Amino acid sequence: MFKQFYPDECVDSTYQIDFEKLYRDGYRGLIFDIDNTLVPHGAPADDRAVKLFGRLKELGFSSCLLSNNQRERVDSFNREIGVFFIEDAHKPSRKNYQKAMRMMGTDTNNTVFIGDQLFTDVYGAKRSGIRNILVKPIHPKEEIQIVLKRYLEKIVLFFYRHHGGRT
Repeated sequence: MFKQFYPDECVDSTYQIDFEKLYRDGYRGLIFDIDNTLVPHGAPADDRAVKLFGRLKELGFSSCLLSNNQRERVDSFNREIGVFFIEDAHKPSRKNYQKAMRMMGTDTNNTVFIGDQLFTDVYGAKRSGIRNILVKPIHPKEEIQIVLKRYLEKIVLFFYRHHGGRT
């Protein structure tokens, strides 16, 4: 019942992902959520995020930010990063996951999505046929609708762990 929400992989932080291995494995496109995946909710791009995207460009990745936030938030975050982005993405709708791949020149076989929410990020990536990595939220302070989703996510992750997945 919950398998459609199970992530392909779970890690503690975006900043612990072995991007070099992903590149060696043939991945060329990375789609990222922003808030609580790269920085705390609403925060600007910090030095760690800027360094990460610089490293990803050097490795040869194309990247796209995919956010349900409005243009002002996504554009202001991206000023220091300089990658493709799609705002007001309506995740988990497949449409903008597919648009992100077109922008990057990648497809479902060589693209990975990285995000912190099961019901938007992971579910949308799975619906789109994209490998996905769930990261733990960077900061506990969140909007009320996300707090409610987090409670439901704990239930799904309980079943995920008991069916061979790890968090």
